Amino acid sequence: MSASIEIAGVSKVYDGGVRAVDAVAMDVRQGEFFSLLGPSGCGKTTTLRMIAGFETPSSGAIRVDGADITHVPAHKRDMGMVFQNYALFPHRTVAENVAFGLRMRGLDKATIAAKVKAALAMVELSGLEDRRPAQLSGGQQQRVALARAIVIAPRVLLCDEPLGALDKKLRQQMQFELKQLQKKLGLTLVFVTHDQEEALAMSDRIAVMNGGRVEQVGTPTEIYNQPTTRFVADFIGDTNIFRGERVGPNLDVGKGLILALPPSEMQGTGVLSVALRPEKIRLIPRAESAAAGSSAHGIVENTNFLGGAVLYRVELAGGHRVLVQQPNAGTSRLFVPGNGVTLEWTPADLVVLKD
Repeated sequence: MSASIEIAGVSKVYDGGVRAVDAVAMDVRQGEFFSLLGPSGCGKTTTLRMIAGFETPSSGAIRVDGADITHVPAHKRDMGMVFQNYALFPHRTVAENVAFGLRMRGLDKATIAAKVKAALAMVELSGLEDRRPAQLSGGQQQRVALARAIVIAPRVLLCDEPLGALDKKLRQQMQFELKQLQKKLGLTLVFVTHDQEEALAMSDRIAVMNGGRVEQVGTPTEIYNQPTTRFVADFIGDTNIFRGERVGPNLDVGKGLILALPPSEMQGTGVLSVALRPEKIRLIPRAESAAAGSSAHGIVENTNFLGGAVLYRVELAGGHRVLVQQPNAGTSRLFVPGNGVTLEWTPADLVVLKD
């Protein structure tokens, strides 16, 4: 049976006053694929290590199914761990690596053999029991590490950048496999990554971390479409962020650019920041006129061909640079640097941010 996790005001301060994690509070639901996402040094791995029991919080508490485990040793927490560098024993066979946790629990040989066989079948490594890690590919080694973690039937599976060492195609394949296995086993899985696409593709919910704090927790759709802070909007995918002064129902961002605010934000005064995703903007050949507040003229400055889409950088008449992503509709529909274009969007696509 998988478990729920409560992280209640947890901080970690190292010698010298370095605060790696600062009053983090969040809940991981039973059977959930929950990702800790953020740049290097944001505190996500330290948070994971405190859940695992490898680090002790300086303050706060960690609870599993309501029981306080803050000071419970790692080997008594009933959690599996998968590391980025696999952490396999090079001198032991695949079967011996997978069996390690079972042997530590004192199970008999017949039971161990049956459980190892079942775990290897789950990760599609049947028949490789007698090989050593050096005889395996990177993807196979990661599967061994995964089998070793799940063979003990943990209530919680913790993964620290487990796919970081794999090439892009294999990484994508392993994303599908790990997600499928997690759902099949009903595991509560906490997954650390710095890769935004990976977190969006795999997670039920995501906690975006920055500077030791949690900026936002939400589903991939919520995090992407409704970021609450400038950091989240900027970190998750490409985006255009504008900051300006409210003028009636509009936002004056300077250099002649006026943005019509969403209906819910038309009242108020003061300075405001908004985000506009590149794919929310429509790019057309330059029109004679533009709708005030929801369109602008510009010149294509650069293009990035992404295969299924094209990312354009457009310089507006006043000097603002804007990213615009369009589906790849064929060579005849592509814009090239120097083309005059008109950008169109709807006010409802602007997302108001907390600074």
